[in-house]
Amino acid sequence: MIDRREQALTYLLLGVFSLIALVPIAGILLTALQAPGEVASFGAFNGVHLENFATAWDEGNFSQYLRSSVIVGVSVVVLSTLLSILAGYAFGMMRFRGDQALFYLFLLGLMVPLESTVVPLYYDLRDLGLTDTYAALIFPQVGVSVAFGTFWMRAFFRSVPRSLVEAARLDGSSSWSTLWRVVLPVGRPAVLTMMVLVFMWTWNEFLLALVMVSDESLRTAPLGLAFFSGRNTTDFALLAAGSVIVATPVVVLYVFLQRHFIRGMLSGAVKG
Repeated sequence: MIDRREQALTYLLLGVFSLIALVPIAGILLTALQAPGEVASFGAFNGVHLENFATAWDEGNFSQYLRSSVIVGVSVVVLSTLLSILAGYAFGMMRFRGDQALFYLFLLGLMVPLESTVVPLYYDLRDLGLTDTYAALIFPQVGVSVAFGTFWMRAFFRSVPRSLVEAARLDGSSSWSTLWRVVLPVGRPAVLTMMVLVFMWTWNEFLLALVMVSDESLRTAPLGLAFFSGRNTTDFALLAAGSVIVATPVVVLYVFLQRHFIRGMLSGAVKG
């Protein structure tokens, strides 16, 4: 049992770390609402100026950048989720020759950072004629995400009671039906948590878009924000407004899926 002193100390520490995380966010929001064109300190507040968001939206061409990010993000999440579920099911619930060695090969995708492979990857995609296309942004991130997704889903499938699978097999269910109709519905929190993490990582990816894309119509939101920042180095209000615009989709997604996200994280921590 946790006594009151330990509980008070826990809440105190949580409050301190929450403030550390929330103060920069509040500063950006306040800066985005200050009068445009005025030089003020970070987080200063001199009135509500919502027109900053409209100005940043128009001048920064964020409608196009967000559209590209949504196309890339949704494509990566869909492909990565499908492949991760299939690979995780194979490694977690099936036994075949070389399964351990092949799984460790998958884990290399978690150990090798994308920054170390982006240059040779660029030349390979250029030779295939895929640079300046959505494919150059989608396929490399799918490869990186599948490595994590396979590791994540394998851990979930190994935690599923074998009796559940055996009962489905006794009822004449195939491996395909067992996966989609019996096992996967139980793991919806784990799948949604993986999808949220993959979407966040894909949305925030900057280096790959910077190297692979030169066409402005294909720029993702973080890359577009960087170019927008270069044109507005002194207008802190517009810079903050652009940052809020780029971060909003991820925040909204997390707010809607936070219960499933937390449940999936706790499930992984308990069942590990």
